[in-house]
Amino acid sequence: MGTFGAVTDPELNAGPLLPGIEGPADLRNLSDEQLQQVAQETRELIVDTIGEIGGHFGANLGTCELAVALHSLLESPRDKILWDVGHQAYPHKILTGRKERLDTIRQYGGLAPFCSIPESEHDIMGAGHASTSIGYAVGLKEAMRKGIGEDGKVIAVIGDGALTGGVAYEALQHAGGLETPVVIVLNDNGMSISPNVGALSHYFNRVRLNPRLFHAREDVEERLTKLPMGLGRRIERLGPEVKSAIKAYWAPGLFFEELGLAYMGVIDGHDVADLRWALRQALAAERPVVVHIHTVKGKGFAAAEEGGLEGMEEWHAAKPGSIVDRKPAAQSKPAPKPVVPVQESDAPDSIAPEKLEEATPKPSPPAYTSVFADALIAEAERDKRVIGITAAMAGGTGLDKLAKALPGQYYDVGIAEQDAVLFASGLALQGAKPVCAIYSTFLQRGFDQIVHDVCLQDLNVIFAMDRAGLVGDDGPTHHGAFDISYLRPLPNMVLMAPRDEAMLVNMLRTAVAHDGPISLRYPRGTAEGVPLPEPPREIEIGKGEILQEGDRVALLGYGWGVQVANDAAEELAAHDLHPTVADARFAKPLDTELVDRLCADHDLVVTIEENVLAGGFGAAVLEHAEDSLHSLGRDRARILRVGLPDRYVTHGKPALLREEVGLTGSAVAERVLAALGSPARANA
Repeated sequence: MGTFGAVTDPELNAGPLLPGIEGPADLRNLSDEQLQQVAQETRELIVDTIGEIGGHFGANLGTCELAVALHSLLESPRDKILWDVGHQAYPHKILTGRKERLDTIRQYGGLAPFCSIPESEHDIMGAGHASTSIGYAVGLKEAMRKGIGEDGKVIAVIGDGALTGGVAYEALQHAGGLETPVVIVLNDNGMSISPNVGALSHYFNRVRLNPRLFHAREDVEERLTKLPMGLGRRIERLGPEVKSAIKAYWAPGLFFEELGLAYMGVIDGHDVADLRWALRQALAAERPVVVHIHTVKGKGFAAAEEGGLEGMEEWHAAKPGSIVDRKPAAQSKPAPKPVVPVQESDAPDSIAPEKLEEATPKPSPPAYTSVFADALIAEAERDKRVIGITAAMAGGTGLDKLAKALPGQYYDVGIAEQDAVLFASGLALQGAKPVCAIYSTFLQRGFDQIVHDVCLQDLNVIFAMDRAGLVGDDGPTHHGAFDISYLRPLPNMVLMAPRDEAMLVNMLRTAVAHDGPISLRYPRGTAEGVPLPEPPREIEIGKGEILQEGDRVALLGYGWGVQVANDAAEELAAHDLHPTVADARFAKPLDTELVDRLCADHDLVVTIEENVLAGGFGAAVLEHAEDSLHSLGRDRARILRVGLPDRYVTHGKPALLREEVGLTGSAVAERVLAALGSPARANA
């Protein structure tokens, strides 16, 4: 277990089968043994390719047999297979005509990192957020039952981690109530990205211990009433509540049965024959059925499969070049470097000090996530009321550091952003200082709770939004492009964004000291390399900062937009333009005095943000200028807004995406020159 075993069946030794699989139809005439071989070849292709280029890894290795079994039985795309999140759908992509392009996945212009409707007719939904597949499935099948579109089978594949999301349970009860004939494959590997938490995780752990369970509710009831020595009659008299409790112990699938869904499980998710048998039974049932399968995240790759929860978490995604010869790169043995004899002149005393300084590489700046995590630990140590909350993204948000340092001030609520915000609201009501560390794109899921339970109640909840702006290879489902726009309209909310890691630390201190809803957004990736403040200091809420005085043009950045403004100022200097550069620091409350001054003293004010323009920071500046300055009869500068376009931006390295959307210093400089006229006029 954990390595790629040799194939011993003579039929399987005839040669590789995967090269001949151009689409799902090519699987339908293969035997179970041949399909098992296809699954293994699919796994090997993923290890070899993703180990070289990087991408989602462990979950895909766990779904090879499932993808083969599903596509061998169904007629996609007439039959609909819905992969929750889609980070485990690489085998699906390989089997649906995209194996030759797998080496382009997550790269600019290449295959999408998740399922994508424009990419393939076999990709039925393009969602990259968890827990949604069952709701999609119920809607699809109900439309089919009404004669809308072509009829077919509908299967939702959802992980046990995604099943901690509340929206999945809303869909489960809906399916059971409507008796919608969908099949829900519960892919149970004990992990999402981080180890699963909560009572449901414990439930699945208990169920996994029974290798093969298939209990119908009525069958269990009948057995209970027939127990000997009068026990059956006594149980019958005790009523339905006691019977349900006993049945729940006897039949772990009762949780689903009570919602009106049949339950089958637990099925070995790496045995194609078993999977095909179970799926045939479920598809023939013509009622909602949960097929509970057990898989291993990282199946076939020893470092993930044999490394326990830590190994599975580490290999959720593979970095480029992280695997060589199907082993972690560190375990492969590189060619030994030649030994160079030490010469007399190599002695440190004979080398000039300045040469030693040049030879010593400067340490790379830390990641924004790491800076935030360390600052949060410092705040939590200083103030015991500070409590960190994550929604199944401990590693991604840096809160795994807090969990180790101060476990009593850390909570992981699972994939349940709505509950994270509600939980934080309860903590705040009692006087705590909760910090919800949630990616910008995932915080969208808790919007109603932010509106109703935080801002309306004016509670001191801090929202730390990692991955603000363009996040890169994960693409449009994960870009943090909207948080300024969806938070700015909310009364009582404060919005701020740091230009560098020093400001991030100061803003976190400011947020902890504040009394009311407050948020800070920061990008993914490496920070700017500036010294961190010792100690952190509070900054005045609603006050920006002039960084460079100039004339004619004012570049007003927000968050990462300040770095773009600095780059644009350097570009414009070559055209004899010396703009003012300012850091707004706050999108709400806006520093209106700063905006008034910039509008009064310059011909052109350029706002720069990594957020959609509609409702964003630039819109706030424009609204104030129009409502305030224009109503007073004052002349004001023209305002030019730079931000993300009114479309979903594709996936790719952030630098490429920023070039595409014009969010670079060069692009901003060009727009400034165009707004002022030609470069010659700018020099006049």
